[in-house]
Amino acid sequence: MTSLKFGTSGLRGLVTDLLGWPSYGYSLAFLRYLDVDNLATASRHVLVGRDLRSSSPEIASLVLAAAEAAKFEPIDCGAVPTPALALAALERQAPAIMVTGSHIPDDRNGLKFYLPTGEIGKADEAGILEAFAALHENDLLEFEAMAEWQRPAAALDVAAPFVARYADFFGPKALSGLTVGVYQHSSVARDVLVEVLEKLGAEPVPYGRADTFIPVDTEAHRPEDVALLRQWAGEGRCDAFVSTDGDGDRPLVADADGTVLRGDVIGLLTARHLGLSTIVTPVTSGSAIERSGIARTVRRTKVGSPFVIAGMEEAATQGEAGIVGFEANGGLLLGSTVERDGRRLSALATRDSLLPILAVLAEMAATKSPLAGIVERLDAGFSAAHRLKEVPTAESGALLDRLAGEEPFRRDFFSGVGEVAAVDRLDGVRITLVSGETVHYRASGNAPELRCYVEAASRDEAEHLLEWGLAAAGRALGR
Repeated sequence: MTSLKFGTSGLRGLVTDLLGWPSYGYSLAFLRYLDVDNLATASRHVLVGRDLRSSSPEIASLVLAAAEAAKFEPIDCGAVPTPALALAALERQAPAIMVTGSHIPDDRNGLKFYLPTGEIGKADEAGILEAFAALHENDLLEFEAMAEWQRPAAALDVAAPFVARYADFFGPKALSGLTVGVYQHSSVARDVLVEVLEKLGAEPVPYGRADTFIPVDTEAHRPEDVALLRQWAGEGRCDAFVSTDGDGDRPLVADADGTVLRGDVIGLLTARHLGLSTIVTPVTSGSAIERSGIARTVRRTKVGSPFVIAGMEEAATQGEAGIVGFEANGGLLLGSTVERDGRRLSALATRDSLLPILAVLAEMAATKSPLAGIVERLDAGFSAAHRLKEVPTAESGALLDRLAGEEPFRRDFFSGVGEVAAVDRLDGVRITLVSGETVHYRASGNAPELRCYVEAASRDEAEHLLEWGLAAAGRALGR
């Protein structure tokens, strides 16, 4: 039984299940899928990038070898942020494969696939799985006969154009006067962050650079990361703190006191700063998105960038303008080209951490306001999220089915916090209580975890409701 599966963004699983033939075979299957469906007509190049986790170099070498076996020309882009690789592939109309497990622990890793036109969708995932199942014995024999792949691939610097994209759009004075702490840890975007902040006129202060991989999650924040931000904030040097997850496609932003902003708040501030009026976001994002009036249209989706991308494509088909997608984890997808003051920022419909970080900081600089004040005026309400670890998908699914389908069980389950007013099963189970508070459970698409998201009238009430939600789920699961 393998742990490998497609989740909210790419193929993920245990390193022990991914190393060797699976890395090679799934990469080979992806490229054959492109050929069978005639999706790689403009370029025979394959761009390959990786994050900084310990298994990524070995897996990347297997991906490069598979590209050559599929009669593509492998281009080694090295350790780069996922959105930088995606941008380079899109500009060259070439496919790409990113070796990353995002925020999950170092004993897990994954592959993220890009068509020449952008990130794959759910139909493409099915096509890749079908192509993998169709690999024949000769493919396995060729892999087993292959010595360690050491032939040098052509190299390509994709980080510099990624930095230039934002330096050119925002301009050299956009962040003048700001001192920004950069929590570097093991993010593959850590040097890019420092460089672009400098180019926009800010003074970056690096903190916490690590030599080993740290699974920083921008949604379910680790207590140790929160404590570090509070500690650095106590120095009184920085106006804000920024970071990303492991592969640089999800942002973390904290104010001068070290208080971390929710990902959906970061997305909402970015939409306002850039004048984007169509928001596509999963059901896990807060209800303040509709309440704020920033967007003319709000479209709700399931969790995962493929669903957000599909929602943005549908909005474009229906003639909607100013399209942006973002998730509760902060990952932002730009669905429309933005033009401002004679500068142009092209659409990039894949998760990106850099744009939302820079937009929030630029709003601070432009208004000369502390970040805490900007967030308070937004009136985004209060929500919180965390997870129960090591919960197999089957166990999560059984609990979700009971909460959605068994009214007596649901009534008893929530009796300690209130009466149930509504049930939404778009993704997991979202419960709205008569009080207006919400509790949302869903199984993670990336790891064996049950996630819990809550909204309440105050920060204390949200934290209390989250604590209750995790404990109640744990009891129902027999933990």
